Amino acid sequence: MDRGTDRDTPPGPGAGHGTAEPAAAGRIALAVVVVDRDGLVSHWSIGARRLFAVTKEEAIGRPAVDLLPVSGALPEEDESAAYGPYADYDGLGPDLESSLDGRLSYPAAGRARLTVSGSGRGERGILPPDGPGRVDVLWWAYPLVGPGPERLLVLAADADGLRRHDPAEDLTVERIAPAFALHTDFPGADELARRLPEILPSMSVGESARIVAQVLELGYPVLEFSQNDRVPVTPDWGVARRAERKARRERAAHAVAAGEPLPPDLADEAEDAEDAEDLEYAAVRERLEFLNEVSGRIGTSLDLSRTIVEVSKAVVPRFTDVAGTYLREQVVAGEGFPEGVPDTTTLWHRVAVEHTDEPGRWDDVVPVGEAMPFPANTPFFQCMTSGEPVLVPRISEQMGHAIASQFEKRDIRPLINNRSMLIVPLKARDVVLGFMILLRHPERVEFNDMDRVTGAELAARAGLVLDNARMYTYQESVAETLQDSMLPHIPPRMAGCDIATRYLPGTLLGRVGGDWFDAVKLPGARTALVVGDVMGHGLNSAAMMGQLRTAVQTMAALDLPPAQLLRNLDDLAQRLGDTYLATCLYAVYDPIASELHLANAGHIPPVLVRAQNGSSDLLDLPTGAPIGVGSVPFETVRVRVEPGDRLVMCTDGLVEVRGEDIGVGLATLCESAAHPAASMDDACDTIIRALNTRGGRKDDVALLMARLNGIEPDDVAEWRLRLDPAEVGRARAVVREQLHEWGLARLADPTELLVSELVTNAVRHSRSRPVDLRLVRGDTLLCEVDDDDHDLPTLLNTGPGDEIGRGLRVVSTLAREWGTSRTKAGKTVWFEMTLPRR
Repeated sequence: MDRGTDRDTPPGPGAGHGTAEPAAAGRIALAVVVVDRDGLVSHWSIGARRLFAVTKEEAIGRPAVDLLPVSGALPEEDESAAYGPYADYDGLGPDLESSLDGRLSYPAAGRARLTVSGSGRGERGILPPDGPGRVDVLWWAYPLVGPGPERLLVLAADADGLRRHDPAEDLTVERIAPAFALHTDFPGADELARRLPEILPSMSVGESARIVAQVLELGYPVLEFSQNDRVPVTPDWGVARRAERKARRERAAHAVAAGEPLPPDLADEAEDAEDAEDLEYAAVRERLEFLNEVSGRIGTSLDLSRTIVEVSKAVVPRFTDVAGTYLREQVVAGEGFPEGVPDTTTLWHRVAVEHTDEPGRWDDVVPVGEAMPFPANTPFFQCMTSGEPVLVPRISEQMGHAIASQFEKRDIRPLINNRSMLIVPLKARDVVLGFMILLRHPERVEFNDMDRVTGAELAARAGLVLDNARMYTYQESVAETLQDSMLPHIPPRMAGCDIATRYLPGTLLGRVGGDWFDAVKLPGARTALVVGDVMGHGLNSAAMMGQLRTAVQTMAALDLPPAQLLRNLDDLAQRLGDTYLATCLYAVYDPIASELHLANAGHIPPVLVRAQNGSSDLLDLPTGAPIGVGSVPFETVRVRVEPGDRLVMCTDGLVEVRGEDIGVGLATLCESAAHPAASMDDACDTIIRALNTRGGRKDDVALLMARLNGIEPDDVAEWRLRLDPAEVGRARAVVREQLHEWGLARLADPTELLVSELVTNAVRHSRSRPVDLRLVRGDTLLCEVDDDDHDLPTLLNTGPGDEIGRGLRVVSTLAREWGTSRTKAGKTVWFEMTLPRR
């Protein structure tokens, strides 16, 4: 029966690839049905009305399982010789019901028998006008993805219609089966792709284009005849056909304008128009929409790990079923831009594997995090060295074996054999940063040349996004390294005190800031404690911070009083420029006198936690002006402390929150600082938790806590020596006696020798003031010699006959640590000895 004048009509057996010229008598009606996400029919074409004898009004909104052929294959006794044994066709799914209920995520095709009764048997239908009828239905089902409500596209045809041909054509059909093929398998494939939209529902251009492209990607519907001939299922609808339709519509318009009833053929044409939008180049538009959609889904963050996951999830399952992402070692490590062409020694890190297989199937065989090189003469190596996509239509057993050989003690062949593979490079600035391995299930249509182009464009966009994330990660790493290099590594124990510190980078305005802390060893077993904050953020603030911190260390070594040190620092800041201001809190702890000497330059006050009663208070200090203001006096305040007291110093980023009074933060600081803690680190963490959990913090934070343990009077011994060379012997004697009294007899000989050298120099160079000798027992043995000579001794290169400079060479060799510093009266030369283990 010739149905060439009807809509929803594919070419028949004579229209396929490898067959004779097309015959008009070989056409059959094609039904188009769309099922939404609730399983209800949302589109019912005229072809569907003819095939299933149900009107559009009756079908729309009804469950699809009530209308479509959900039964399985025909019983053997019902098989017709004209069709051949149906068992020859194994299909891509069990039955249509598996697609309707969403169990299948890939296209399926099959054949079933449908019994139809009731109304809807028109004169143009395929069923007799009365009594029940049985229809052998061939069907194709396409799962749809995207933002629209459509979930499944079903195409169906009457198998009996294939026998309704002119016997004179002598067309012998051994076998009929619905199947899928690449639309590129047929001559004139581009023309077929342009005509395919004409069988789809009447929707918006974007929605129709999306469905068309998915049909082309998932597999072109075909009919298989005998063992070799395949016929594409698509309307034979050309320019002349469209011109004829246009003329028919014009006739209908004239009839309406004249008030005449529409002839039956024109009425049918009006209804057919719902199913016939002219969507030229729909596949191309759909792929562009897909790429735009992917571009919107990736790059939402500059976090490299998150970007990798976004790229993988964007292509599964719509474009591929498995996506494995590999990146070069430098990219993963957050290092600089990788240089040079990859080779067989280049390590590639597997950073993501996304798939639609059952959970865990890939995890053991190809775990995320594994690093491996790829040998030459493999498609992976070809992709990474050429920077071009590599398409493998089907992975053969031989290729699968070659790939599996790279995975020691793991058989990957069951996961890859017979799958279609596309490898796309992730490039930026013509350098391959990584690549993606895309695999499709054997049941799914193979990757083709259009997929290669789509994959290359997708990878190019993903490569740029990954490079942005890589650059951000690299710059963040550089910033953290810079910040870490500028912050001191303070030992946890210094003379008479324990110290703990914390630094938190800014959360919004950059990883580099101007906050700093420091602890400097001073003469007399004292320690200088410093916290400062350069106003602003970024590299300029960090650079300014580095200059000020170095200046504070240098001036602290001069043993300047706190107020004088801040005065000098302010002068220096003005000489460096007026661009930046800084606040600074400087404290000197004397563990022997149990005193703190503090001066403040516009900084928030410190908290002193009393060990005796556990109280905590902000120290009342003159605020002073920030460093850089100029011509503002600073004042030193003396505070008595007891052993066990804790001093807490921090920057304002810890206590300030936008929209909140700073007094609230300072009160919280006092309360959390007084909280009992097992260790200094725990005490710092308690403060951070109490203050950092409040929302709105964007500034960096520096925190320094010192437990002021003090030094007992019994652990300090002092002597004043006259400017007489004979006093050198006395110094040696009193030192030996004191060390024996402290139980440090093992240190007596080397310490006596070093004291002798320092006292000899002091007596020789001192002008009028007596020489002071001090021993302090703490975590180390500290020895200090003070005189009124302002010239600091230096370590010299000495020869065998030199008599000058040999003393400091001995000190440098035997002492654990030694140094010199200026004082108001002159200088101090000191050394430390490691205490013997008890």
